[in-house]
Order: sequence, then structure tokens, then C-alpha cells
Amino acid sequence: MTLIKSALLFTIMLGSISSLGAQNLDPSELLNPPSDTWPLYHGDYSGRRHSHLTQITPTNVDKLSLAWAFQTRQRAEIKSSPLLVDGILYFTVPDQIWAVDARSGHQVWHYSKPTTQGLHIGHRGLAMYKGWLYYVTPDCHLISLNAKDGSVRWTKTIADVTKGYWTTLAPLVVKDHVIVGVSGDFDNLSGFLRSFDPETGATQWQWDSTSAPGTPNKTTGGMTWMTGTYDPELNLIYWGTGNPTPVLSGTSRPGNDPWTCSIVALNPDTGELVWGFQPSPHDTHDWDAVETPVLVDANFHGQPRKLLMQASRNGYFFVLDRTNGQSLLTVPFGPTNWATGIDPKGQPIPNPEKEPARDGRLIAPDEGGLTNYRAPSFDPKTGLFIVDAHPSWSLYFAKPADGNYGWAGADYGVWGKGVIDAIDYQTGKIRWSHDLGDDGSGAGVLTTDSGLTITGDAHGNVIALDTANGKTLWHAGTGAGMESSPITYELDGRQYILTGNGGLLFAWTLPEPANASSSPIAIP
Repeated sequence: MTLIKSALLFTIMLGSISSLGAQNLDPSELLNPPSDTWPLYHGDYSGRRHSHLTQITPTNVDKLSLAWAFQTRQRAEIKSSPLLVDGILYFTVPDQIWAVDARSGHQVWHYSKPTTQGLHIGHRGLAMYKGWLYYVTPDCHLISLNAKDGSVRWTKTIADVTKGYWTTLAPLVVKDHVIVGVSGDFDNLSGFLRSFDPETGATQWQWDSTSAPGTPNKTTGGMTWMTGTYDPELNLIYWGTGNPTPVLSGTSRPGNDPWTCSIVALNPDTGELVWGFQPSPHDTHDWDAVETPVLVDANFHGQPRKLLMQASRNGYFFVLDRTNGQSLLTVPFGPTNWATGIDPKGQPIPNPEKEPARDGRLIAPDEGGLTNYRAPSFDPKTGLFIVDAHPSWSLYFAKPADGNYGWAGADYGVWGKGVIDAIDYQTGKIRWSHDLGDDGSGAGVLTTDSGLTITGDAHGNVIALDTANGKTLWHAGTGAGMESSPITYELDGRQYILTGNGGLLFAWTLPEPANASSSPIAIP
């Protein structure tokens, strides 16, 4: 090894060792994350999942290769978006947390605390505040851990798991608030958001999306199981809520059932509701509106606006003015047959004839929705909102013998397929659609300034598309489907794309330059 190479390797090793010791997130970085970080579930507060990195481009992405892979040795699939702070990646599956060196894929520490209660359906990841990590457990606890070694500082109860609650989401840190939501629509329970003090774990406020169980002529439900977004200028958090309960029977809950299947804007300091909008009023098909509320500042029909966009599970694409919740655009982005029109608020009007019935009703989309938890991305250069979609049909049945509790019916999928849709946010029209096959996908979407769209399919392929037209530019088989959303970062002058497939984490990058003396050396 030459003296120059030895010196460079020593420099990189020192940088890696330094990052292991630092592991501290300056709260100001959440407002404008540097390119060598991914400090929030969505990357930043906007939910756009768009990166300004340009080293990997449409012209060189075909040379992308594997830098390293990390095996969790767990049966659970990786559904979390890793955090990246000071060169360390933090990611989860239920009951497990890992800290991994982002340059090499070497494990730094591993936290494991198996739980027996709560639904272990998946886990979305962590939040970070200064030197502390925040993690929700399947049995409804919020745990604060030391980012340096994974030691536990405190544990707080979020909800009563014995009543039917569980938790899976990545918390959202806003100023000195750690905000978490809940899951649990197998029982007639009320959804809520709760804010915890990041230092002490004390409850700061709670916002209830629905009334207490047993309130006459009022619904329960409205779970808050996906991570929201935040506008620092307006000081508002935006969160999607889940379906009402009983799920497929609406007779005991007349009206629109606020605030279920809604997008709500809350004051993060008080939990006060500022405005609400319902993508699915009086839902009877299990169509949560928890899909990412994406925040974009852009011209809309010639006027500068602070926009909120959502591709909703019910099959409609919404554009709102996020200062007040005013509807600017409501349009389906795939097959839908359950609404009679759009009301003056921009909300679809449910057709009573399409509610589940004893003899069945053919509905589009199916119970899984035209999209779901899979994170979309917004590319500001093309004006495209890119989403993993699932055109589909299903048969819905009401089962009066089930009464007015829990699911209260049944649904059976008839047909569906997976596509990546690129939606023009000005019109709602599909600019291009990339077919993923009948098996669809569980993958989210990442876009970059260089014109790449990164996603995956159910067959285990990581895919790079041309954002301009949806053309496939590169793919790599991993052996397992992707149920997470890709992220990207730059360390030592090299851009990485990180994907979770099955129980493995894969880091992809371009080959090292031939002249190693002019470029840092990656640690193997």
C-alpha cells in the first residue's frame, strides 16, 4: 500500500471512529438536513422524500453496485426508514434496533427486547433528539435510548395494549416534542396523537381524533399509525388518520365521522386542531387517510401556494392549501366507483349503494387501497408526485351477525396489480405509469435532483427509473421484496442508496474511481 493510500485510509478510519463517538443530532439540522444525514423518517419535515444529491445519475446508474449488506437474522421484514446521523444508521424491526456504520455496514450495537403483546405487523423506525433515540414498541411503550450504545434512559406507556392498541410508527420530533400515534382498529377504540417531553418523557398534550367509546351516535377509530409532516413557518404538523370503527358497518355512526379518514393540521405546542379535511367521509371500506401529507411550496395554476398533497388510499389525489385546508384539486388517480361526486369542500361524496351488503358489492379500489403506507415522493424539477399504486377491485360484504364491533363484515380481493404512477400535481393527470406486475409492491419511492426514481417490486428487485418518463435504467435482484422506502446520503464524497429487502439492508454506490489517490477509500 502506498504512503498516500495509507494516509487516506487512516484519515477515513479516524473519521469513522469520530462519528461513532459523536452520535448527536443538532436540532437545527432537522430544519435543513445536510447531505450526509437522513435525520427524520421522511428525510426532512416536508415528506417529499426528494434528495438534492446528483452523483448517481441516469447516465451512470447502470454502474451501480453493492457496497455492503447487513443481515438482521430476523424473520421480520425491514419496513423502517433508517435514520442517518454522524455516519451511523439506526433502523428497526419489531422488538429490535440496530446501529450500523453507514460506510461499512458493520454493527455498532444491537438492542433487543422481545414482547409478547401487541401486533407485530411491522415497524417504521425511530426518531432522534440530540443524543437520544425514540422507539415505540408493539405493546405501546415509548422508549428513549442513548444513541451511542443503545442503553435505555426511560420507558413510558403510550396506550393500554390490553384494550387492543399497538404501535408501529416512527415518532416525529418537532422542537422539544416527541409526537407519537397509535394503531388498533380491530376493536372500537379512539385514535389519538400524544406529545412527550424528549428529556423526561412526561406527556405534554393529547389530541383525540374520535370520541370515547360508547358516546351515542359517535364513531370510534381514527388511528394515527403513520408519521406526519411539519411546516416550521406555519408551526403546524400535518397527520393522516385511519378509518372509523366498526369498520365495514356504518349504521351505528351516522354522518361523516370526523376526524376519521382525515388530514388534520395541529399546533405542535398545544395539540390544538387548526383545520381538518376528510378524503373519505363516512368510510365503510377500511380506507385510512394516513398516507404521507406531502408539503410543497410552489405555484399552483399561476399562484404561489403553500401546498399539501396526498395520494389517498381511497383512490383520490388531493391538493390542499395547507394554511387553511382549502381544497385546490380532487381527482382519482386510478379506478374508483364508490363516490357519486365531489362536494364543495373537495371531499368525495360516498354512494350509499356501494356500502358493504349481505349480497356483496363490487368496489374499486380494494381494501388495501389504490395506495397505502408506501411513501410517495415529489420531484420539484418535473412537478411529478410519484406513488406506488395498486389498481384493484374487491367484493365487500356486510355481516349483521357481527354486530357493530371491530371489522363487522368481510372483503375478498378480485383483481389488482402494481404500478408506479407519476401524477402531474397541477392537473392530477398521470404523466407516465410503470407496470410492476400482478404481485404489486410494498416499496416506497425516492427521487433525486439528477432525475432518478428509486423503488422496488415484490419480486425482490431494486429499480432505478428515469423520473422524466418512467423508463427502467437499472435493476438488481435481492431475493426478497421491498417493504420499506429507500433513502440516500453522501459520505466521503460518495453517494449511497440504501434499501431494505426482506431482513437485509443493502447499500448501493458507484465503483470507486480508478485513481484512488484522488478519492477517499471506503472501509470494507
